[in-house]
Amino acid sequence: MKFDLETYVVFVSFITSFFAVFLSAGIVLGVPSIASEFGMNNIVQNWIITIALLVVAVFTLPAGQISGKFGVKKSLVAGVLIFLLASIGACLSFSTESFLFFRVMQGIGGAFSNVASMAMVVQAIKPQNRGKALGFTVTGVYLAGSLSPVICGFLVYNLGWRSMFYFVVPFFVVCIALMIWKIPGDWKTYENDKIDSIGYLIYGLGILLFIYGFTSLMNMTGKICAVIGFIMLIAFGYYETRVNTPAFNMKLFKNMKFTSSNIAALCSYLAIAAITTILNYHFQYVRGWNAQMSGLILIITPIIMAVMAPNAGKLSDRIHPQKLAAIGMSIATVTLVILMFLDANTPLYIIVIAMVLQGIGMGLFTSPNTNAIMSSVPPKETPNASAAQSAMRTIGQTMSLGLLTLIFAWVMGSLKLSSQYAGMIVQASQLICLICTIICIIAIFASLVGIRSKDSFNI
Repeated sequence: MKFDLETYVVFVSFITSFFAVFLSAGIVLGVPSIASEFGMNNIVQNWIITIALLVVAVFTLPAGQISGKFGVKKSLVAGVLIFLLASIGACLSFSTESFLFFRVMQGIGGAFSNVASMAMVVQAIKPQNRGKALGFTVTGVYLAGSLSPVICGFLVYNLGWRSMFYFVVPFFVVCIALMIWKIPGDWKTYENDKIDSIGYLIYGLGILLFIYGFTSLMNMTGKICAVIGFIMLIAFGYYETRVNTPAFNMKLFKNMKFTSSNIAALCSYLAIAAITTILNYHFQYVRGWNAQMSGLILIITPIIMAVMAPNAGKLSDRIHPQKLAAIGMSIATVTLVILMFLDANTPLYIIVIAMVLQGIGMGLFTSPNTNAIMSSVPPKETPNASAAQSAMRTIGQTMSLGLLTLIFAWVMGSLKLSSQYAGMIVQASQLICLICTIICIIAIFASLVGIRSKDSFNI
């Protein structure tokens, strides 16, 4: 059977999306084992997940301009290769510091692969098929999320946490081979632009200080870092309007559809990303289940997302994507309302209902929201748009896990997570769900703002 270019592009994007998320979602099951081996307390333990997302957030905007200048395919190959080598390095880690270093490298590779894969889909796929193609890409994300708890739970329980990282290696090798031999040429949109290194520096330091400070608001250093980081991000936005070749084209935010959809994405991931970790802690520390059993239950939400995402993507080619996104977020809000009352006595079927609703809601939100963002800009700006939506996702996820770290530190101090502190884990989890419910409601309204705005670029 002979495949055309569009098929290979979608397939490669699916693979890169799948395995990048496979580790970031599956590592949740290995966190207790990793923390136990390296003797981490609950604050450092939560950074196992957070640090990679933070690095993705730092490098996402630079990845947009760099991939547009040097080619999205080259950037994708580089990103996947870095992620591959970092995964091997994580397997060989011998201390907390060495392991977290390779998590940082995974974040760098993930930033470039996330941005470049989405930009390549938008550049290579015809506009009338774009929603469907993006739906398949998002399906890779959710399918990874659905399979990773089961596979990683099995691997961690039977072969140890390092087996998770070894598992992805052959798939990334295949992905690189397909890009080199089956996708000719490249796509460049900013070839003649200068790299905005000053903008990168301001943004990178700003987001780094802000997120770190956000997770450390319990002490004065954290408060100072958060304030300085926030000021630097404002300075970044102002600076980008003054340079000829900005790291990010701030003029895109004049488009209300683009702006509101990005805000909705940021709020949605901030509200939802911590749920998997909360449920994993609940299953392993409050109920006393092992990683394998926890993974079998955690598969519910991502499976439903994987089913919903491509259908929602196709539907967003015919129905206004922001309407679909608002409906999805409304359903996801119900999940958080239910989990606000999660404790040791909550019946399992109630948790399953909440997970089903989360899967339906986020599956209905993500593909249409992505389509709204990518379709609201001219073709030349697709790397920027891809960087923006990736940045909103990773910043939202990082802040969500940062909120989790902050609340757990406030409730538990520097205690190690264990079953003997189940009551404190429940208390922290309920408070996080309450805060995230409010954020989720904001995302609903953000999805509806700019719904009447028109774009004439991708129709």
